[in-house]
Amino acid sequence: MRLSSILSFVGFALLFAATYCPLLRVFHVTSWNIYKLNQPYGLVLLLVAVIGIIVSFLNQAKIMRVAAWLSVALVVLLLGAAIMKVNSAFSFIPFKGINKFLTSQLKFQWGWYVMFAGPVLALIGALSGKPKTFIPAAADTATAN
Repeated sequence: MRLSSILSFVGFALLFAATYCPLLRVFHVTSWNIYKLNQPYGLVLLLVAVIGIIVSFLNQAKIMRVAAWLSVALVVLLLGAAIMKVNSAFSFIPFKGINKFLTSQLKFQWGWYVMFAGPVLALIGALSGKPKTFIPAAADTATAN
């Protein structure tokens, strides 16, 4: 395996592990991972991680690059959705003070660092492949001898 494939493998393995890390702390009682936030979205992210792990072993650079870009986009989209969910979770309460207090009880946790580190490492590994060099074929090999 090339170094870039190993780096991509580590990134996708981190993404796989990050799906089980705590992402939100709810009222200082329980922690939510991606499956409690949005289970189908978590399964899609897990599928992308598994595909990335498989293609990093098979040295399929193009598919690895697509999986890395897709994982970065999905994690950024997940962060945006989580921020909007936290800010609008208690918007049905008509009292702004209570709404603000309850919203402040939802905290982001350390799992987001792992969630972003995985796709970034996978993307660095996918983009740092060997440069493609073009070696032109000899025009006429019979006259060269």
